[in-house]
Amino acid sequence: MSKHGLTEFDAVLAIARRGSFRAAALELDLSTTALSNVIGKVERQLGVRLFNRTTRSVSLTDAGRNFVDQIGPAVQTLHDAMGAARSQQETPSGTLRINAFATGAREVLGPLLLKFLRRHPQVHIDLVTEGRIVDIVAEGFDLGLRSADLVPSDMIAVPVGPPRSFAVVASPEYFKANGKPRVPPDLLRLACLRIRLPNGALHRWQFEKDGQPVQIDVQGPITLDEASLARITVLDHVGIGYFMESDVREDIEAGRLVRVLDDWTPLLAPLCLYYPSRRNPSAAFKALIDMARNPAN
Repeated sequence: MSKHGLTEFDAVLAIARRGSFRAAALELDLSTTALSNVIGKVERQLGVRLFNRTTRSVSLTDAGRNFVDQIGPAVQTLHDAMGAARSQQETPSGTLRINAFATGAREVLGPLLLKFLRRHPQVHIDLVTEGRIVDIVAEGFDLGLRSADLVPSDMIAVPVGPPRSFAVVASPEYFKANGKPRVPPDLLRLACLRIRLPNGALHRWQFEKDGQPVQIDVQGPITLDEASLARITVLDHVGIGYFMESDVREDIEAGRLVRVLDDWTPLLAPLCLYYPSRRNPSAAFKALIDMARNPAN
């Protein structure tokens, strides 16, 4: 029996192909009586006879021949499409669309997404980065990536990635010439890179120590809205930058940049992949969520 919801069409095509109700019934795993009832139902719905049948033979009527000629290719296309959709429940394949903010995307690209693609080469990831918070369902995304404190309450959230914090850095040369800040207000006498947020506002640098938050409206020679440009600028000794620690970790470890005020930059909320509750997720979706939950596997 067809599992694709095309039972009546499959029955008509099987009889036309086999030239026998008995042979078609065996192919479809139906009784001859059940198959005859299916054809009777189709003929009543159409208002025409599709088959001429005697005790010895079965043949298509003229209307039946035209019907078979027209539905045959369409039914095959539907079976192919349904089979392809079903295969995505078995083998990770197809496209996963993910909406993220750029810093978060950089944090999970290598350790999660590229690792996932190497393991599942039939999957394509469409990663869209933007600063605004979007409705991932309304805009056609499978998943979103944001800080845990920004995930909508009606979504399922899966923490991903290592611990996160901000980092205040400058080149050794800049600090040698200008001195290092010891507390956040010291930044007001130093050249700092200003940060423009996606909504156009200027970002006030955020600090916290012993549960006491501090915001500093820094001043400096340049305003930027992209971390890669800010990194180039601080490496050129222009001033002090405020980054996600992951964006400058390698520079700190290599000595190209020096971190300061680290006791004022506590850990942040973790990154989370999030998604709405869903039935029958694709194999690709399930595989990515499994990898996010069990990164060591």
